[in-house]
Amino acid sequence: MIQITLPDGSQRPFDHPVTVQDVAASIGAGLAKATLAGKVDDKLVDASHLIDRDASLQIVTDKSPEALEILRHSTAHLMGQAVQRLFPGAQVTIGPVIENGFYYDFAYERPFTPEDLPKIEAEMHKIVDEQLAVTRSVKSRDEAIAFFRGLGEEYKAQIIESIPSNEELSLYSQGEFTDLCRGPHVPNTGKLRAFKLMKVAGAYWRGDSNNQMLSRIYGTAWLNDKDLKAYLHQLEEAEKRDHRKIGKALDLFHQQEEGPGMVFWHPKGWAIWQQVEQYMRGVYRKSGYQEVRCPQVLDVSLWKKSGHWDNYAENMFFTESEKHTYALKPMNCPGHVQIFNHSLHSYRDLPIRYGEFGGCHRNEPSGALHGIMRVRAFTQDDGHIFCTPEQIEPEVTAFHQQAMQVYTDFGFDNIALKIALRPEKRIGAEEVWDKAEEALRAALRSAGVQWEELPGEGAFYGPKIEYHMKDSIGRAWQVGTMQVDFMMPERLGAEYVDEHSQRRHPVMLHRAIVGSMERFIGILIEHHAGLLPAWLAPVQAAVFSITDAQADYVREVTQTLVDKGFRVEADLRNEKVGYKIREHTLQKVPYLLVVGDREKEAGAVSVRTRSGEDLGSMPLAAFVERLKAEVER
Repeated sequence: MIQITLPDGSQRPFDHPVTVQDVAASIGAGLAKATLAGKVDDKLVDASHLIDRDASLQIVTDKSPEALEILRHSTAHLMGQAVQRLFPGAQVTIGPVIENGFYYDFAYERPFTPEDLPKIEAEMHKIVDEQLAVTRSVKSRDEAIAFFRGLGEEYKAQIIESIPSNEELSLYSQGEFTDLCRGPHVPNTGKLRAFKLMKVAGAYWRGDSNNQMLSRIYGTAWLNDKDLKAYLHQLEEAEKRDHRKIGKALDLFHQQEEGPGMVFWHPKGWAIWQQVEQYMRGVYRKSGYQEVRCPQVLDVSLWKKSGHWDNYAENMFFTESEKHTYALKPMNCPGHVQIFNHSLHSYRDLPIRYGEFGGCHRNEPSGALHGIMRVRAFTQDDGHIFCTPEQIEPEVTAFHQQAMQVYTDFGFDNIALKIALRPEKRIGAEEVWDKAEEALRAALRSAGVQWEELPGEGAFYGPKIEYHMKDSIGRAWQVGTMQVDFMMPERLGAEYVDEHSQRRHPVMLHRAIVGSMERFIGILIEHHAGLLPAWLAPVQAAVFSITDAQADYVREVTQTLVDKGFRVEADLRNEKVGYKIREHTLQKVPYLLVVGDREKEAGAVSVRTRSGEDLGSMPLAAFVERLKAEVER
């Protein structure tokens, strides 16, 4: 007798081995129809998996968190089958699931083009309608090599040759199509309905430019048509909001070949930067941080002591002078330790909080660069707290409250928290990592918030809390971090004197709220679609005349507003008022102030908003109070 234990604790007995699908059918026809796969003793398996012993079982349906990845992986195979039907001789190589979809690399006599995608997509829908059963088989490594070579799949055979000889390999088949895969997959192709092919690109075999160029086809797949349409709409919105387009249209910044991954900030863009920086400087002051500044270039000996040389060297820029090798700093932490070390501290001095708008350089691959979102030279709102182990929890809790207020002030109200745990490549003993990870959990528990855990995604020197904020079109951006580090202070000789006159290494908390200033401004631009709130807008108001007779008054109004601390432009061009309104509206200026003879005589301004709302004529002093209140709010 086999006992199957279900998630609610109930058990179902069977007098013979059963598949996941059999168990679902014994519960109800509706569940059997909805079954995509199963989790047997927490291991994902196909719906056809045979259970021959007592086990726990979760039925995976489209309501399960695992469903989307299974559907996407299965849709990749669906695309591979469609390509080989339409283009005999095409070889499938690698086809993983990626964020929001999947891709497959193909070797064919010619590159695939965007014009091929509608035909492939139509063939995929035909295969869906055929409802082909998806079956799993197992072969030895040598059998699998022989099998794929027999199909003319030389690339697949090469992949298998790199796998250890003692491993058994699983193959998945649907109709005439078979591919090597760990699985699991959906029971039949009829389960795959909501997908779209997105684009084609070139990709070298195994990422080596010495190898053959393959055709990579990207696709997206979702649980249903509603989710697919929502994603495609999000892409359309993202295209409209692209910070690179808006940055060019509003004359905020530019980039050029002579400085790859670097940003040339124009006056209006730098005005936004200054608002963000000065706001964050205020957060530093209110939170007890002392602002510091460290060198951009430091001898590699320091980076070797800190651990960056062994764990981060491939991402660093180096230079030489007088037979010494130096590195441009990729992060600010070792410099802050040097400031801490410059004098001996008592436990009574702790916590000590340093903040820096520190410029960093990282040697990002050219293919990964993306506008101001992913750059090689960037500035962080970086800070480090030197504290005792007992102070970790209150410091992390206080930081959490600061961060959440900052995100609210910038217009983000949907924040998810994640704890990134120890990576495979790391420094420090396991018990130290245990202590650091538990300290972060305890702090979030005391803050009364929920979080998700990300195994293997921490920094090499410590775990971290990540703040992921959703923008106005539903995209999540990872921005702030709080990292607990027991290792670097010890490696760099940081010490304080405890209450027993013993020297101890402090705990170092690495924290940032907006992270990269460049990236955060890019996110802000896209979140607000360039319509930055008045306190952030590079130009808060534009003042223009109807005729030349009001030119002096326009200058007077402009100067008055500038003296009050506002960012204002005067437009005295000999153009029609409608033209000026349209142009400044396209420049996304929050307030448009029109002055004619009546406004000049009354000491007033006629106020319009960039959304087209006419607020009418009001005394200049009243407008000043309105703008001041909006900025302060």
